[in-house]
Amino acid sequence: MNLLGMVFSMCGLMLKLKWCAWIAVYCSFISFANSRSSEDTKQMMSSFMLSISAVVMSYLQNPQPMSPPW
Repeated sequence: MNLLGMVFSMCGLMLKLKWCAWIAVYCSFISFANSRSSEDTKQMMSSFMLSISAVVMSYLQNPQPMSPPW
Protein backbone atom coordinates (compact mmCIF):
# COMPACT_ATOMS: atom_id res chain seq x y z
CA MET A 1 0.00 0.00 0.00
CA ASN A 2 2.92 2.30 0.68
CA LEU A 3 4.26 1.86 -2.85
CA LEU A 4 0.79 2.29 -4.30
CA GLY A 5 0.41 5.54 -2.36
CA MET A 6 3.69 6.83 -3.76
CA VAL A 7 2.69 5.93 -7.31
CA PHE A 8 -0.64 7.71 -6.99
CA SER A 9 1.10 10.70 -5.39
CA MET A 10 3.46 11.03 -8.31
CA CYS A 11 0.57 10.71 -10.77
CA GLY A 12 -1.30 13.39 -8.85
CA LEU A 13 1.70 15.72 -8.89
CA MET A 14 2.81 15.18 -12.47
CA LEU A 15 -0.56 14.81 -14.20
CA LYS A 16 -2.44 17.22 -11.88
CA LEU A 17 -5.17 14.68 -11.22
CA LYS A 18 -6.94 15.41 -7.96
CA TRP A 19 -8.50 11.98 -7.65
CA CYS A 20 -5.04 10.37 -7.84
CA ALA A 21 -3.85 12.60 -5.04
CA TRP A 22 -6.82 11.68 -2.85
CA ILE A 23 -6.32 7.96 -3.52
CA ALA A 24 -2.68 8.45 -2.45
CA VAL A 25 -3.82 9.92 0.87
CA TYR A 26 -6.20 7.00 1.32
CA CYS A 27 -3.43 4.47 0.60
CA SER A 28 -1.10 6.25 3.01
CA PHE A 29 -3.68 6.05 5.79
CA ILE A 30 -4.19 2.34 5.12
CA SER A 31 -0.43 1.78 5.14
CA PHE A 32 -0.12 3.67 8.42
CA ALA A 33 -2.98 1.72 9.98
CA ASN A 34 -1.52 -1.65 8.97
CA SER A 35 2.05 -0.85 9.99
CA ARG A 36 3.94 -2.52 12.78
CA SER A 37 6.00 -0.65 15.32
CA SER A 38 9.17 -2.28 14.01
CA GLU A 39 8.70 -0.95 10.46
CA ASP A 40 10.62 2.03 9.13
CA THR A 41 8.68 5.15 10.08
CA LYS A 42 10.82 7.41 7.88
CA GLN A 43 9.60 5.79 4.67
CA MET A 44 6.00 5.83 5.86
CA MET A 45 6.13 9.50 6.82
CA SER A 46 7.74 10.44 3.51
CA SER A 47 4.97 8.62 1.65
CA PHE A 48 2.34 10.37 3.76
CA MET A 49 3.91 13.80 3.25
CA LEU A 50 4.23 13.16 -0.49
CA SER A 51 0.53 12.35 -0.72
CA ILE A 52 -0.43 15.43 1.30
CA SER A 53 1.77 17.61 -0.89
CA ALA A 54 0.16 16.13 -4.02
CA VAL A 55 -3.28 17.16 -2.73
CA VAL A 56 -2.09 20.63 -1.72
CA MET A 57 -0.28 21.29 -4.99
CA SER A 58 -3.17 20.09 -7.14
CA TYR A 59 -5.57 22.41 -5.31
CA LEU A 60 -3.14 25.35 -5.40
CA GLN A 61 -2.84 25.06 -9.16
CA ASN A 62 -6.58 24.59 -9.73
CA PRO A 63 -8.77 25.59 -6.75
CA GLN A 64 -12.06 24.48 -8.33
CA PRO A 65 -13.80 21.45 -6.85
CA MET A 66 -12.82 18.04 -8.12
CA SER A 67 -14.75 16.88 -11.16
CA PRO A 68 -15.71 13.21 -11.48
CA PRO A 69 -13.21 11.17 -13.53
CA TRP A 70 -15.91 9.76 -15.82
